[in-house]
Amino acid sequence: MRLSRRLTLSGATFAAAIGRHARAATPTIRIGVLTDLSGQYRDNSGPTTVLAAKQAVEDFNPSAHGFAVEVVAADHQQKPDVGAGIARQWFDRDGIDMIADVNNTAIALAVGRVASEKNKALLITGAASVDLTGKYCNPNTVHYAPDTWFGPHMTGSAVLKDGGKDWYLIIADYTFGHSLEDQVTKLITANGGRVLGSSAYPFPGTTDYSSYLLAAQASGAKVIGLCNVGGDMENCVKQAAEFNLAAQGIRMAALLGFITEAKSMGLETAQGLLLPGIFYWDMNDRTRAFTKRFLPKTPDNYPSDLHAACYSATTHYLKAVAALGVDKAKASGLDAINWMKANPSDDDCFGKASIRADGRFLTTGYLFQVKKPSQSNSTWDVFNVLSSTPADQAFRPMAEGGCSFIRG
Repeated sequence: MRLSRRLTLSGATFAAAIGRHARAATPTIRIGVLTDLSGQYRDNSGPTTVLAAKQAVEDFNPSAHGFAVEVVAADHQQKPDVGAGIARQWFDRDGIDMIADVNNTAIALAVGRVASEKNKALLITGAASVDLTGKYCNPNTVHYAPDTWFGPHMTGSAVLKDGGKDWYLIIADYTFGHSLEDQVTKLITANGGRVLGSSAYPFPGTTDYSSYLLAAQASGAKVIGLCNVGGDMENCVKQAAEFNLAAQGIRMAALLGFITEAKSMGLETAQGLLLPGIFYWDMNDRTRAFTKRFLPKTPDNYPSDLHAACYSATTHYLKAVAALGVDKAKASGLDAINWMKANPSDDDCFGKASIRADGRFLTTGYLFQVKKPSQSNSTWDVFNVLSSTPADQAFRPMAEGGCSFIRG
């Protein structure tokens, strides 16, 4: 997907109005998608997430409920101060009622503080740290994206069960990467495994992982755990293939990842790689129906877990607005969030699902394996489903999170 330079500038925004001609007379909800429009997360989230929010609006048809919706977007540039500044401007000057995506944990934390201060709704459909529903939980937020407890437990448990006991970790050196490191280390040691070493690399900006892969090889580890995602994870897997580590009995374990990364790496390189997830476009009739409606907007980038999460989150938020009334939803993001928690969701991406009191979105978890080239029937036919985990077991138990606003 090509974007104009204007769209990728700091703080640049664009708007898609539903019923703009009636704006003066019709109550309007404004949704801001704060995302990565120009960096390494632009494919698994980014512009396609903006389109997913628009698709949710289109499918919901807010005019039938007596209100209009506008979707705007901005590029946070992977900088917490930029993200927080945009959020504050949106709330104070631009009348934004809900922010979605924030596909960077540090940015999600910064924006969450602003949302709480302004009593607005924040639907985190991109950032992943499990601390977002734990020590940094926020009553004004819901966490839809797969998190850093979910990913290590889906992939790590399978690798450990298959005999992968000795690990080396390659870590993106920021909140998200270290959260993955913490969660997978606990899992490995609890199951009798060992972490023989680790390397944290500067994020963003690192593209050469040779020294980290060679350190992992020298450690004697048989599993390299990738505490990263996006282009970083892709480059690690590609460079491991160049070093022919698989022939030396060393396997790569992606602790989080998406269809966009598997497609980018190519099946020849990525085949056999395990990836945890909550959505696959070819899962069932409803996911295929959603994808069929969505693809005309984004024919070159099939929906990932994060795109599906933004669609689902926006859909459920709009149901809250319709139930509460526009005035009440605009006055209190907390009221909208509480309605979303109190009422189950149902959409084509996830079917029936729910939101826990701590803000954790609960849906079935899956362990995918990238297909061999000979198994694939089309360009985006990339996953086999190895296993599924019920929603109430796929995520960290709420009692273990320590969320401060949960009582009893």
